[in-house]
Amino acid sequence: MTGYVTRRLGQAVVVLWAAYTVTFVVLYLLPSDPVEIMLAGGQGGEQSTVDPAQVAALRHEYGLDEPLPVQYVHALWRTLHLDFGRSIQNGAPVTSLIGDALPQTAVLAASALAVALVLGVGIAFLSTWVRRSWVRTLLLALPPLGVSLPTFWVGLLLVQVFSFRIPVFPALGNQGFATLVLPSVTLAVPVSASIAQVLARGLRTALAEPYVETARAKGASRARVHLRHAFRNATIPALTIVGVIVGNLLAGAVVVETVFSRVGIGRLTVTAVNGQDIPLVQGLVLLAAAVFVATNLVVDLLYPVVDPRIRVVGVPRRPRAVTRTLVGSAS
Repeated sequence: MTGYVTRRLGQAVVVLWAAYTVTFVVLYLLPSDPVEIMLAGGQGGEQSTVDPAQVAALRHEYGLDEPLPVQYVHALWRTLHLDFGRSIQNGAPVTSLIGDALPQTAVLAASALAVALVLGVGIAFLSTWVRRSWVRTLLLALPPLGVSLPTFWVGLLLVQVFSFRIPVFPALGNQGFATLVLPSVTLAVPVSASIAQVLARGLRTALAEPYVETARAKGASRARVHLRHAFRNATIPALTIVGVIVGNLLAGAVVVETVFSRVGIGRLTVTAVNGQDIPLVQGLVLLAAAVFVATNLVVDLLYPVVDPRIRVVGVPRRPRAVTRTLVGSAS
């Protein structure tokens, strides 16, 4: 197990380095100048009024006048010491900006994940529990619908209904629990749809296995068959898409925080990209990559806990059956 974790940590380092390098190259290949964008923004967007001497001084201050390989080596060395530099837009340390915005997004993502789990597991369970075919068909049609709905449209619809027509929840802001409800539901819709789609397929597959028939023959109740025998095996394919779920949460936070005017990582990302704030964008990309890598490592370590059969000489690995299930659900 120690060797497995060591290898995965080595792979995580490579992923983080690749994400940082690709982001660095892409941002520096853009034709616009981040310093000119900053100065033009401060002068009403008129780039013709920007003082060339001021641009040159700021480029020298941020090291943007050095050759690209030199900039990369210096930036990578600072990053290895957890120093992401200062924001080009406002001069504040990148770590401080991310640290201030991260708690709000973490609360939003955690609440959205809780809502998504309740909705996704509930829909998947009910779709394999109910006996009426039309109800089952209706429930199974909800996940594809949830995936296809644009996140911004769902957010605007919820604001229109529950903030204006039925003024129950505030439409904007970060203050209090009430301002968290609509953004959480908006962010949870596509995530819950993914969970429900994969979990429902896993439950249907598990319920058709011979061991389920054996449990029924021994007199196990319907609830026991679903919860104890089928549900545990059905969660293995659902665990496999946790990385995708985390990616959806991070990507959706950008849209949701913009729609609901919330201060967080999503709004910070939009501002950084629009202003071509290279140090801040690199810090945000590394944060997202680190969350994704850590999540997938935890999932891999959970496989043998959920199903002890998934173990080879103490090293967990993703079973081929999981891959087949996911490919089938995607098709």
